[in-house]
Amino acid sequence: MGCQFYDHCEGGAGTFTVAMPKYTFGRGCLAEAGPRAASHGMTKVALFTDPHLVDGPYVATVKESLKTAGLSVDVFSTVRIEPDDDTVILASKFLAEGSFDGVVSVGGGSVIDTAKAAMVYALYPAEFSDYFGAPVGAGKPVPGPVLPHLACPTTSGTGSECTSVSVIRVNSFNTKFVMGSPYLLPQEALVDPMVCDSLPSTAVASTGFDLLCHALECYTARAYTTWGKVDNPVGRTLLQGANPWSDMSARRALEIVGTYLERGVADASDNEARDNLMWGASLAGMAFGNSGTHLAHAMSYGVTHLMSDITTEGYPVASPFIPHGISVAVSAPAIFRYLASAQPDRHLDAAGFMGAQHLDAGGDEVGEVVANRIVELMRATSVPNGISAVGFGASDVKAMAASSIRQKRAIENAPRIANLTDMESIYTDALSYW
Repeated sequence: MGCQFYDHCEGGAGTFTVAMPKYTFGRGCLAEAGPRAASHGMTKVALFTDPHLVDGPYVATVKESLKTAGLSVDVFSTVRIEPDDDTVILASKFLAEGSFDGVVSVGGGSVIDTAKAAMVYALYPAEFSDYFGAPVGAGKPVPGPVLPHLACPTTSGTGSECTSVSVIRVNSFNTKFVMGSPYLLPQEALVDPMVCDSLPSTAVASTGFDLLCHALECYTARAYTTWGKVDNPVGRTLLQGANPWSDMSARRALEIVGTYLERGVADASDNEARDNLMWGASLAGMAFGNSGTHLAHAMSYGVTHLMSDITTEGYPVASPFIPHGISVAVSAPAIFRYLASAQPDRHLDAAGFMGAQHLDAGGDEVGEVVANRIVELMRATSVPNGISAVGFGASDVKAMAASSIRQKRAIENAPRIANLTDMESIYTDALSYW
């Protein structure tokens, strides 16, 4: 494949697998929901959304399309932003009692992830922890297929419409963990960039940094060839490390961030910028859905686990609340400064895709190039200046590292494996940047 990065490793995987939903992109495509749902044999649809969207125009468009196609629709809108196990259990009861034969989700990652997880527990009841890996659960595989799922994202960052994972806060641990299974991948995605026209700038910035980190983590992840072979290829996780497919999608997503993120945040009427960010979010979802994220997402969970007495402008959510994209962004410059030495060429390439200068850098300078470009974008989009700007201080560093070290799969997908001491140093470096 023209790249030594993917050279064979003794005992490592020799193949990789790509999976993604049937995908439709374009303004107005939400009106296609009815015929597309019907094509999957849906007759009675569970429509998942959240309290802030349920009475709005996007849900109305989808409901009308479904009903025009002759489908009956029941709505579940009790979705918590950053969903937890209580949310999923409530949603699974809704599904189990409704005799549904399909699911349509209209919302951000919280809505889509709730729909994915709820289908698992409705169809395959179990202890909540069973389908999560250590340390939270037993690591049992999802036993079989779930209902047909048509995912309609309303934010430009999560990419959940293109992934086989669901991220849920487990209340007994008070932090988020990942459930993953090829069965969770939606059958179709309808991605209508018109939904971004009404997003506040703070939401575009937050989701834009989720997009950025998805793509950057995918491009700099361990190569799939360094992961061990899987005895049962059908059971291979799609979180398999960087591969040529994820490279292709991640590269374009990073270019979109470099070109359009500042514009999309600054001007809600800039349809070119916001449409491209919506496309970039799906590309980044396609990338990490087939490679996995790594340290930036692992360390974001230490932020959302230990946050207190904080809210974020533009999000009507009670304290404590830090949007996922911000929880990832505030540590990202320090994380990529730490990681770059393990794969300087890949990190320098990625910085260039994002529009960084000084691409003749070498050695330890590469980490500074990547970190500085992320900081430039943070400042230009008014993202909080490190973890101190979201309520943390030096005295919190040890507890944050102890929380994040539990995200084993993501940590191991990074090009350089951080231990507890490393993570404490990274959080210290992430206190502020300017």
